[in-house]
Amino acid sequence: MSVLFPKWFNAFPTIAALGGAGALASVVGGFWYYATPKFFAVGYEPTQPGGGFSHQLHAGKLGMDCRYCHTHVETSPEANIPPVSTCMGCHADGRLKLQTDRPTHKERTQFIRDAYEVNASVEWRRVHKVPDYVRNFPHNIHIEAGVSCYSCHGQITQMPVVHQVEPLSMAWCLDCHRNTAPHLVERDRVTDLKWVEEHLKARVALGEQGLAQGRRFHDDRNLNPPETCAHCHY
Repeated sequence: MSVLFPKWFNAFPTIAALGGAGALASVVGGFWYYATPKFFAVGYEPTQPGGGFSHQLHAGKLGMDCRYCHTHVETSPEANIPPVSTCMGCHADGRLKLQTDRPTHKERTQFIRDAYEVNASVEWRRVHKVPDYVRNFPHNIHIEAGVSCYSCHGQITQMPVVHQVEPLSMAWCLDCHRNTAPHLVERDRVTDLKWVEEHLKARVALGEQGLAQGRRFHDDRNLNPPETCAHCHY
């Protein structure tokens, strides 16, 4: 036996066990980090028709309310994408001075008029989507509860092209359902994203005193966010 296996080989089982444990830990750690929405979903920014709808311009600079385009967000689970006719309210020929003053503006928005001309939809690419095994994210219920668009979509008013800022994972949803206080605001301010951002940051800076306001909203509105499987998976 000594000829076939030198003395140092006695340490081989220990080294192999340690190496196997290290490899397993690396695989588990890599999967835990890389195979989660926090890694592969956050930052997703698909290329959109015409270079994209600039929320930075429309919602930020021009101050358009989210509900001007997403008209059903307060009454429907879906935050509807507006029809081309909504875009044509501003972008029809002769409506905007920019179309005559800046030829590049007319070129960039021509795809809207082209779609309207043939009664077609603009093929916007969806950014935020929960998995198919989840019924959906009911926007109307969250808006009614006082959860702002900002809490899920980030500061949309600063995005030239919309990208995903939160993982939208089950753990992320449950974290909010278990602790709503940091996210609840006045219902009539949920679409005022700049105000919401400043207000929530100021609330965090106040610590427990700031969170007390969120807890009052939770209690006054009799909120009971579900944590059971059946509420989302049905």
